[in-house]
Order: sequence, then C-alpha cells, then structure tokens
Amino acid sequence: MVERSRRSVGATIVAARAAFHDGLAANLAGGTHHAFADRGEGFCVFNDVAVAARVLQREGKAGRIVVVDCDVHQGNGTAAIFQHDPSVFTFSMHGAHNFPFRKETSDLDVALEDGATDDDYLPLLDRHLDGALDRHRPDFVFYLAGADPSRAIAWAGSR
Repeated sequence: MVERSRRSVGATIVAARAAFHDGLAANLAGGTHHAFADRGEGFCVFNDVAVAARVLQREGKAGRIVVVDCDVHQGNGTAAIFQHDPSVFTFSMHGAHNFPFRKETSDLDVALEDGATDDDYLPLLDRHLDGALDRHRPDFVFYLAGADPSRAIAWAGSR
C-alpha cells in the first residue's frame, strides 16, 4: 500500500508538471484527499495533491493554487493541511452526511443534501467555482473529480 501510494504521489507531481507544458494533465490514481500531514485516513496514505502543490511552489511554477474537490466526500485532509495557508485555496463540494463524519474547514465548503440531483449540483458548482477562481486568481488549479458520480452518469446514459 505504501509503494502504491508513493507512486500515486509521484504520478500527480509528474501530471502537474506536464500540465504546465501541455495545458492539462491527469492522474487517475490520485485524489487521496483524506490523508493529513501527520497520518493517513480513509484509504489515503499520502495526500498527493498537497505534495504536488508544495513541489510546484518550491520549484517556482505556482505561487497561488486552487484545489477544486468535487468528490462526494469532503477533502478533509487537504483542508486541514492548507487551513492556515493563504497561498492555497481549498474548495470542496461534498455530501453533508457522509464520510468523513467530522468535517474540516476548507476555504469554501458546499455541503449537499442526500439525493441532490444535477439540477441542484451544477448551478452551485458554477456559482462557487467562478467566485473561488475570481477571488484567489490562481497560477494553478488541481481538480479532484472522484469516481463517485459514476452512478449518476450511468443512470443518465440509460434514459
């Protein structure tokens, strides 16, 4: 598990660097947003986005970073790691009543009620994403999609 986690962090760093060259890159094994600076949680050993953000800052590629986390679970580890760091803005849209049951404080948390639909979700994302980007003016954006919406995608595709 540790070796897989280390490789996932490395892949996110490589993807972040590639995004500067190509404009966009992805790591399908990333998104370990429940890992804290001092411990893992929820199947997340190391927080790949937090490490990659610090690497970009150390290399001088990005000073201001936004983390947009649209996984159904709040990115509690990411929120805690950057809680007192104004150079990284954390935005999490997540289910209000699921794991983690003790939420951390992101710069912007949008908690959705159980059963939220696209009609509930998309206008909130549009409004809050634009506001976060306008306020923080990032040099780089990390987006965590999560695999959680796959049920909604499959359902919509079967109509």
